[in-house]
Amino acid sequence: MLRALDFKVKILYVVLATIETTTYTGKFGEKEDASMKIAGLQKLTLLDYPGKVACTVFASGCNFRCPFCHNAALVLPERKQADIPESDVIAFLRKRAGLLEGVCLSGGEPLLQQGIRAFLRRIKELGYFVKLDTNGSRPELLGCLMEEGLLDYVAMDIKNTPSKYALTAGVPGMDTAPVIQSAELLMCGRIPYEFRTTVVREFHTRDDLVDIGRWLKGAQRYFLQGFVDSGDLIASGLHPAEPEELARAIQLLKPFFNETALRGV
Repeated sequence: MLRALDFKVKILYVVLATIETTTYTGKFGEKEDASMKIAGLQKLTLLDYPGKVACTVFASGCNFRCPFCHNAALVLPERKQADIPESDVIAFLRKRAGLLEGVCLSGGEPLLQQGIRAFLRRIKELGYFVKLDTNGSRPELLGCLMEEGLLDYVAMDIKNTPSKYALTAGVPGMDTAPVIQSAELLMCGRIPYEFRTTVVREFHTRDDLVDIGRWLKGAQRYFLQGFVDSGDLIASGLHPAEPEELARAIQLLKPFFNETALRGV
């Protein structure tokens, strides 16, 4: 009971903290009749949603410009491709009901989509579990979707230690407060979640990763992901960290988290 109360107080705090600096066209900028801008659909994944047979829906558009982003076509307007109609995705989910367990909503940044709440309601009505991948830049909407029961799992990207966030996210002068607030919301423990960092040699040091551990100490799960050049990056000339260096970093991070491990290495 106390945990539920703490979570609701945290949501109220986040909404009040952001309402002074955000201009809304509706509640959290949403339009109930707006359709999702969907750039891609992976019809089967055994990796994106832990413990679930799922599909992955990729929303287009993002407010970050991480140089190492491997989905530049979803982020950069000049590389934008034709969207998939939302109705086609819902029709696919109807056909796969009972075969698939979950839907992973990724991007891009899904929380920028004006039609996200209505879209998630339609998915939940079909009986699916929903996992959200987010950069944590919209804590007010994240908290409300959690409170409404529209999310079952959240994976939040942690770009770097707060002092290097603007550089790593590719947004000069960015305010890290919303990211910090999103992390705090998830750490209230209302639903399962994970934090994850894609480690790039040019942006991350061992000390940076330890600083992230201190920042997020006590979190359920934290993963280090190996950087892979997908051929669709925002920037070039980037390199993965050495596997041995990542393994050493994991040993240093273990005291901070309930679970921590390497992915994609």
